[in-house]
Amino acid sequence: MCTALSFSAGNHYFGRNLDVEKSYGQKVVITPKGFEVAMRCLPSFRTKYAMLGMAITPDNFPLCFEATNEKGLSIAGLNFPDNAHYNVTIAGKSNVTPFELPLWLLGQCDNVHQARILLTKCNIVNINFSASLPLSPLHWMLADKDECIVIESTKDGLKIYDNPFGVLTNNPPFDWHLMNMNNYLHLHNAGSVNANNNSMAHNYSLGLGALGLPGDFSSASRFVKAAFVKNNSVKSENETENVSQFFHILASVAMPKGCVKMPNGEYEFTLYSCCCNTDKGIFYYNTYDDSTIRSVNMNDYNTTDNTKLIIIGEEI
Repeated sequence: MCTALSFSAGNHYFGRNLDVEKSYGQKVVITPKGFEVAMRCLPSFRTKYAMLGMAITPDNFPLCFEATNEKGLSIAGLNFPDNAHYNVTIAGKSNVTPFELPLWLLGQCDNVHQARILLTKCNIVNINFSASLPLSPLHWMLADKDECIVIESTKDGLKIYDNPFGVLTNNPPFDWHLMNMNNYLHLHNAGSVNANNNSMAHNYSLGLGALGLPGDFSSASRFVKAAFVKNNSVKSENETENVSQFFHILASVAMPKGCVKMPNGEYEFTLYSCCCNTDKGIFYYNTYDDSTIRSVNMNDYNTTDNTKLIIIGEEI
């Protein structure tokens, strides 16, 4: 479970809630420019652009939860169980594993338009990172300041959807979420409309225009609520205010411990929330146990030393 957002307010901001039952030991990681990426089916390549986000780094390979490159192109992978389908290799295609996809796109592309071109030949293949790190069923949101798309590899093939809402959650597939939004056309941020001209009826409370806005933690409901809150969010020219607003949007769909029980008896909760100013290369994040917003500025580090990943701070 997770929620991702693309939000423009002067600068462009991209981030997500990571909703899981436990930490995987992820840290803030900067992948430098010129870093060699060893691909499983394609020739190795060196990244044209540095990138940063949360990742784990087995065998010095950044397994990115989300990332933004220095050109402002961002990606986040979200859980997509039962619907994600990965394939055998296909001759003549760019055969890319799910864990390679973020690096393959952000390491080569300036923007969504360039990524679309790469994706026309892409086949996402079913190859585990290792015996101890099997693949996760994922779909992805990819965005820059001008465009946002969703990438889904299903049994029907690789689907690329324009995402006018700049929001992604989990199941069902994205085209279902697009259709479902038609059920909420009536929601707005002012008072309720007295459609029956009933003289006895009145707006007894602020917020009645949003009566019926979902509030549960299902992926369908989080999609609708995140889209509504984001669409009605006040924007500023002030960085602090915009970052704060972004985290408030994420908080509106965050999961407290105890509200989402898994079949194994554990609870999913929002382990961390993050927001990247993609224009400035500043990554902000907070955690479940510490709501203080911390930041990492990619420009404060030497991103031209391509020999090693830059791993920052404590495990999240």
